[in-house]
Amino acid sequence: MEPAGPCGFCPTGEAQPARYTCPRCNVPYCSLRCYRAHGSCAEEFYRDQVLGELRGRSASPSRLATALRRLRQQRETEDEPGDAGLRPGPAPGGLSGLWERLAPAEKVAFERLLSRGEAGRLLPPWRPWWWGRGAGPRLLEELGDAPSGDAEELEPSPARMPPEPVRDEPAAVEQVLGDLPGACPPAVPTRIPALASLSRGRTSPLVRFQLPNVLFAYAHTLALYHGGDEALLSDFCATLLGVSGALGAQQVFASAEEALQAARILLGEGPANQKSYTLAALGDLAQTLGRARKQAVAPEERDRLYRARKKCQFLLSWTNENEDALTPLALDCATAHRAHTVAAEDVAALTGELEQLWGGPLPPARRTLIEELPG
Repeated sequence: MEPAGPCGFCPTGEAQPARYTCPRCNVPYCSLRCYRAHGSCAEEFYRDQVLGELRGRSASPSRLATALRRLRQQRETEDEPGDAGLRPGPAPGGLSGLWERLAPAEKVAFERLLSRGEAGRLLPPWRPWWWGRGAGPRLLEELGDAPSGDAEELEPSPARMPPEPVRDEPAAVEQVLGDLPGACPPAVPTRIPALASLSRGRTSPLVRFQLPNVLFAYAHTLALYHGGDEALLSDFCATLLGVSGALGAQQVFASAEEALQAARILLGEGPANQKSYTLAALGDLAQTLGRARKQAVAPEERDRLYRARKKCQFLLSWTNENEDALTPLALDCATAHRAHTVAAEDVAALTGELEQLWGGPLPPARRTLIEELPG
């Protein structure tokens, strides 16, 4: 039975007939858009649905990626996206299989996961391939003239380390992608051209600062796509070029702080082979961009991928001949990352205090102190 009366959230004079009722305060509303404007009730309802329907469930990365991809394709073909979860009638036609099996509350919860960016929590933890056991105290001991505090910043704190499996409790062991058998670093290219053959003039001293930017974009994109998926190759490269100014916009950086951080990859396996991880990452990037270029259709996209691949090959040759520059870069990146982390923690603490003071994410409306009475 539909609620009687007009919607309680439509603008004055434009109220539509109410078709739903808020499950918390029973206020009538007409659409998902108006329900989202309901504030705290909408937020708490979505959160309860997500926690109630999805707690304790597990999903394989491939199945979840397929579901996310199909839902995104369906949204792109719809003329009026966004309120499929609460609209009466049949579900979207493009999801006749998986989507039809979901209850209305599950549809709402799933779309809420997408809109809030929380779908990644359903995936098992993923550990990058460069979190190996090679980089350890031996490298830090060689940094004899570096301050001990800076050296320690090269290694992440235990709180930021990916969780280790519990060996004493088999039931509690969580499979970590990246620790699986065969999850080894990409192969370093067997043939790396000499730097002089790629550049006619003298190499700019600012080239070194492009390396952290490219590696940071590589690490960020792999983490975002949970290690990458061949079916999402085009999206993977689009994200990569969007994050990396050095690859996507041919941007030049003047310091490691501008290029952000990729210290762990720069450290490599150890002092005996410090450049190995960087060479492996750049080689993997060049191969990925090459595969994406073969699939690309638009000439502009093909040209952009070609230039990005050439940049990776140039940095590959530069790294191969300038291994001694990696340690200072790693220290600079760790310092810059520490400063950004401290600033982010300060902002988060201040935001929490304000939300606690306001009683929500938004400040309360100003009260009218003096009101002029008619007459």
